[in-house]
Parts: sequence; structure tokens; C-alpha cells
Amino acid sequence: MASGGLQLLGFVLAFLGWLGIIISTAMPQWKMASYAGDNIVTAQALYEGLWMSCAMQSTGQIQCKVYDSLLKLEGNLQATRALMVAAILLGLVGVFVAVTGMKCMKCMEDDQVKKMRMAVFGGVIFIIAGLSALVATSWYGNRVARAFYDPFTPVNTRFEFGSALFIGWAAASLALLGGAFLCCSCPRSETSYPPSRGYPKNAPSTGKDYV
Repeated sequence: MASGGLQLLGFVLAFLGWLGIIISTAMPQWKMASYAGDNIVTAQALYEGLWMSCAMQSTGQIQCKVYDSLLKLEGNLQATRALMVAAILLGLVGVFVAVTGMKCMKCMEDDQVKKMRMAVFGGVIFIIAGLSALVATSWYGNRVARAFYDPFTPVNTRFEFGSALFIGWAAASLALLGGAFLCCSCPRSETSYPPSRGYPKNAPSTGKDYV
């Protein structure tokens, strides 16, 4: 029962992490314009994501523009896109594999060993997906931080971390934690020892044995 509860907890955490990775990938707030300066126009807020850039006016109106050409994008942005998409696809595969190996499902009930291996394999896939998302978000965040502290970057063009980055970090952590729980939910086979041999009991002594 304990391993089943740990398995269910791991799947829920990994599934929530996978959903968070999808949300983070789709959000345009990967970096937002910084207002730490003197000559800053606060009439609009600028956001940039993996797929589009947006500007929110002080009236609340939001205008977004999708990036025109894939070939014109920076190589770092294309690599971040690829890592996040790979994390989403791996998470999708991990969901199906882990569901097949869940104890509460009736799939593969005849072979419990293969069923446990499927759950562990699903956990490994979730861990790889979480690592992929963690590398992508950390890489992107590192670029934003380096550009922010670069003295040659104009003050009015500096960006800070957006909310999508924080969601991505949290989602990657959930996917890693859930995958680890799924890998640890497989109970270890107990070591079988040969049955202990009983010692022969001594026959009760009678008075006839002694002179």
C-alpha cells in the first residue's frame, strides 16, 4: 500500500509539472522590460516569449506580434524552443507509460514485474523531461541576467525575469520530483533465505540409562 501511494503521488506531481511546462512554453512573459532607470517610459509594459512579443498599454490593451521567421531568430532562442517542445513531448510519452504501470490500472495485471518496470520507465521519462525544461529555462534566464548586467546594454532596453520563467522552474522541479517518486515506488524483492533446519531434539532421558 505504501508503494502504491508513493506511485500515485509521483504521478500527480509529474503530471502537474508537465502541465506547467506546457503553460510556461505558451506564455509570452519569458522576460519583461525593466523599469530600474531614470529615463523609463512606464506607459507600456513590454514582454517577450518564445513565440511572440507583446506590449501592454496603460489602458490595459495588449498587442502581440508573432515572430515572423524562424530562420531570423537567434540560435539560443531556437535551442530553448526545441528543449521546451522536447520536454512537452517526453512528458506526453511519460504520461502514457506511467499510467500503464500504475497499480490502480488494470493494464498488464498478469505480469506485475513488467507493470512495475513500466512505472519506473515512465518516471525516468519524466525526469528527462524535467531536466530538459530546467536546462531551457536556466539557459534563457542566464542570458537575460547577463544582458541586464552588461554595461553596454542601454538602460531602456534591459529586461528582467518574466513569470513564465518562474513557472517553468517550478514545473521542472515538480516533474523531476514526481519522476523520482515513480522510480522509487517499485518495491524491492525480498531476499529469500533457505528454510532453517531444526535441530534434532534430544530424547528424554530415563533412569534406565544410568547405572
